[in-house]
Amino acid sequence: MCLKCVLITLVKSFKWGSISMVKRTLYFGNPAYLSLRLGQLVVRMPSPEPTISKDSFEVKNIPVEDIGMVVLDNKQITITQGLLEALLENNCAVLTCDSSRLPVGLMLPLCGHTLQNERFRDQIESSLPLKKQIWQQTIRQKILNQASVLYYATGEKHNNMLVWAEDVRSGDTGNLEARAAAYYWKTIFKDPFFVRGREEAPPNNLLNYGYAILRAVVARGLVCSGLLPTLGVHHHNRYNAYCLADDIMEPYRPYVDRMVCDMISSDCSMILTPEVKKQFLSIPVLDVFIDGHKSPLMVAVTLTTASLAKCFSGESRKVIYPEM
Repeated sequence: MCLKCVLITLVKSFKWGSISMVKRTLYFGNPAYLSLRLGQLVVRMPSPEPTISKDSFEVKNIPVEDIGMVVLDNKQITITQGLLEALLENNCAVLTCDSSRLPVGLMLPLCGHTLQNERFRDQIESSLPLKKQIWQQTIRQKILNQASVLYYATGEKHNNMLVWAEDVRSGDTGNLEARAAAYYWKTIFKDPFFVRGREEAPPNNLLNYGYAILRAVVARGLVCSGLLPTLGVHHHNRYNAYCLADDIMEPYRPYVDRMVCDMISSDCSMILTPEVKKQFLSIPVLDVFIDGHKSPLMVAVTLTTASLAKCFSGESRKVIYPEM
């Protein structure tokens, strides 16, 4: 197996005015030695060629500044402290997987923004009415995006979802998120007996993996905007270190749902094989429409988190979310 078969690199170029942004998601599923040299991530892997000495290695260099996320999915991966430092200094998210090859840990930079202290203070001191308004916007856009996915999956309009989205009030006091979710999950896969849950039957396993990748992207975006991923506007689980990430990712979840719908339609395996995981690693570069522009999802998330920071500072009252 050659190096390019075990190192999956997903690249997306995005131009907005004179700004060009390119970020990569790197997945390592085989034994590897990862180090840093002259600002480059150096990948050294045992050569698979039988004619080459077993002590020989294939080597590949990747600029650290081009990397947005690294996924480590093998117990025989070694990564140096110097490389970890460089990745975090460049606001890269490092995701590690457990023995079941499912995401289990996330490493993010402690300081991702020059005005971090000020941003933290604004976030901590934000008022309850503001948080409720942010949650209203979040749930409204989530339900609208879910309605778009239902139309995509069934070919039919679901006007009840649009009505529920319009009726969401500050803080979602009517709990329309739950009402819409109950209808959404029994409709999207055309299975009235489907139950959404982390430990439930497939395709829940596919949804869980996709959401884990998405969560890492959102947490990275929050840190880049100088916000604390722990302090949510709605989620307040004392054992959850990413409450705000779980809040802000809600309108983005339907992108993962649509991807799973496509997998099911194409008779894709319901087992998390390397090929299935490879598809989910494209989440950061999915095309989304946000603020009148089309951009990669990872870039869209940074726009969302930047707008959230402005809400906390009092500069704005609107969080910018993607529209499907």
